[in-house]
Amino acid sequence: MSAGYSQQTLQRAKALRRTLTDQEKKLWGALRDRRLGGFKFRKQQPIGPFIADFVCQERRLVVEVDGSQHADSARDAARDAFLNDKSYRVLRFWNNDVTGNLSGVLTAILAALSDPHPPIAAQWAPPSPLKGEGTKDGANLG
Repeated sequence: MSAGYSQQTLQRAKALRRTLTDQEKKLWGALRDRRLGGFKFRKQQPIGPFIADFVCQERRLVVEVDGSQHADSARDAARDAFLNDKSYRVLRFWNNDVTGNLSGVLTAILAALSDPHPPIAAQWAPPSPLKGEGTKDGANLG
């Protein structure tokens, strides 16, 4: 599939969109319709084999709301590594943070959205001849 995820992942994402947790509903209420700083978020968005709780594609930011089952999760570590490799930043918040300190969560998300993401800037930057990048033979010109 050209989008990078399977039909099965897409179907699971659609199901998850209909069954958000209370904390996901609360956060989605603050993120949807460009309510946070004018940034567009999607909920339960497939990215490769994974499904992000919330993602701002423009800033390559994934926001996850986790329960205690995610503590020290090897699967989450592998997932974060995959997303980082795809130039996404991942912010994780515990359910009780969303429930008890939504304004703090939103402040942290807005700060991450406002901070330029170096991997994206590096992707758009021209190769550096001083580092031997973009030269025919890779020779250092500096």
